[in-house]
Amino acid sequence: MASSRLERVEESATIKAANVANKMRQEGIDIISFTLGEPDFNTPKHICDAAADAMYRGETHYTPSAGIPELKDAIANKLCTENKLDAKASDIIITPGAKQAIFEIMMSVLDDGDEAILFDPAWVSYDPAIKFAGANTVWVPTDAEDGFKPQNPEEYVTDKTKLIVVNSPGNPTGAVYDKQTLKNIADIAIDNDILVLSDEIYEKIIYDREHLSIGSFEGMQDRTITVNGFSKAYAMTGWRLGYVHARSDIIKGMLKIQSHSVSSATSFVQYGGVAALEGPQEPVTEMVDRFKMRRDLLVDGLNAIGLKCQKPGGAFYAFADVSEYGNGDAITERLLMDAHVAVTPGSAFGESGKDFIRISYATSLERIQEGLERIKTALV
Repeated sequence: MASSRLERVEESATIKAANVANKMRQEGIDIISFTLGEPDFNTPKHICDAAADAMYRGETHYTPSAGIPELKDAIANKLCTENKLDAKASDIIITPGAKQAIFEIMMSVLDDGDEAILFDPAWVSYDPAIKFAGANTVWVPTDAEDGFKPQNPEEYVTDKTKLIVVNSPGNPTGAVYDKQTLKNIADIAIDNDILVLSDEIYEKIIYDREHLSIGSFEGMQDRTITVNGFSKAYAMTGWRLGYVHARSDIIKGMLKIQSHSVSSATSFVQYGGVAALEGPQEPVTEMVDRFKMRRDLLVDGLNAIGLKCQKPGGAFYAFADVSEYGNGDAITERLLMDAHVAVTPGSAFGESGKDFIRISYATSLERIQEGLERIKTALV
């Protein structure tokens, strides 16, 4: 007998697609999977060594629920220097992954009947987290021809609007918002006394552009909740390590949820986070360079086939328009069954994505090339 709140939420489409591909792979079928948003690189050695050293010296016990002081200090320094935020360690909470952070934020700032704005298409877990909190999602369309920027978001604000979610660089489109776009969102938030959740998990995976944190804009310091983590930039998805910077009352609310649920992030993992921030950054640069090569190969190949796809400014996803061949759901199934290529239907990310598929290029150049050849054979 499931609770009524579960009826408001669907299972993760990205994980569902990956599970189907994995099942076929277990049956001996060679599946090229472009589904999960997970770097295929190993975590840099110095990070692994730091976590192992912490484990063996006995850092295997409970930590403060908000995180160890060493990591909070390192994050505060990073936010001040890189993101131009006026960050203090006391206004930071370490979470078991950025996804847990987002869940805690929604549960902390949203009430029954509140509204939260998402720019369509948006990452699959924002909407369920909003619904778990008892609030309602308001979808603002974006323009694929204009870099998936939100179109007239001010028209969707009501007296129930409590939160705007910004994800730049974004999943699933790889869109990177420029200064003017972010300023427009900031102005809306300030004029209407709305909070902004800025999910910056892909900030370091960016190509020939500058990442801007909306919390650094004038008037946005106290109304921005900045979310980040280590999964994408440092290839640490399995480590489950994220963090939030926000004003003290929001952090206090999140801490209530965290202390009564997951308690804290894993002790020795947090020391790995310190090493990630304070250690050499060359592995990040090298990884981004390789992602860029993969992006160019994939996007150029998709356009050559006839699938319209802009080059994303960040993250590691291509969001391809398949309307010339069918809708996203149908093409997703066709590619899996006929070409043994697993992608994610764009409809999983919102109504605007119904004619798209998301392709994660977090895999080798060889597999991308083979995947393109299979896609061409299946569609052309």
